[in-house]
Amino acid sequence: MILAFCNQKGGVGKSTTVFHLARAAVTRGARVLVVDADPQGNITSVLTDGIEAGDAGLADALSAHSELHLPDVLLPGIWEGLTVAPTAGGALSGVRDELTTSTAPGRESRLKAELAKVAAEFDLVLIDCGPALDQLTINAMTAADGVVIVTQTKLWSVNGLAQLLTTINGVRQWYNPQLEVAGLIVNQHERHTLAGLHWATELNDAADAAELPMLAPKLPKRQAIADASESSRGLDEGDNAERELHQIYVGYLDQLAERMNR
Repeated sequence: MILAFCNQKGGVGKSTTVFHLARAAVTRGARVLVVDADPQGNITSVLTDGIEAGDAGLADALSAHSELHLPDVLLPGIWEGLTVAPTAGGALSGVRDELTTSTAPGRESRLKAELAKVAAEFDLVLIDCGPALDQLTINAMTAADGVVIVTQTKLWSVNGLAQLLTTINGVRQWYNPQLEVAGLIVNQHERHTLAGLHWATELNDAADAAELPMLAPKLPKRQAIADASESSRGLDEGDNAERELHQIYVGYLDQLAERMNR
């Protein structure tokens, strides 16, 4: 199962979500590949023991000017069962520009072709996309079985949903007819505030209208979630409250698998 985590809005918690879902999967014994398709390289920095600017990474596997392929750039992750296709420095931004200006056929399918070389080695592939609907995100959607939309109960997140769905539908029409919206994860939800309740209702209505599967429960706003990912630590390694949060991510995995295996 290959899942791309998308939202053109930054700061909604895509990388944090990928981090904790990867942890949930490896604690279950799954073989997991995390692909860092965000030029910022945040997920690489917390899921590997380090990569220096200039080291081989995803950019090399996607560039027409490189002889390297995805199997050449994979790194072991910080947990047993985890592998990372890393990003560091500004190389992936350059490849994004290369893809944007390229007139060569198949530019939208480069990541799909590279993943085909290694996908059989993994039970789950998670693609962390950047906060943009650019050629890197389109490559991720073209390669994926499903898109996971990570959002929040805030005005700008609700307003941006239609634009994201337009891009998903375009990818489905032109490059990947089997692409599904695997689920919508509501992150950092403040259910005890009036604003949180209002935008949760708006988001629920928008999801229902678009027939989007919303994963349950909504993820509460907890500093422990960000703290754990920033310190490269699983929530299952924390106290009782953190372990309860870990179980939410385990539940998300089950819901995503059920959705994609229908």
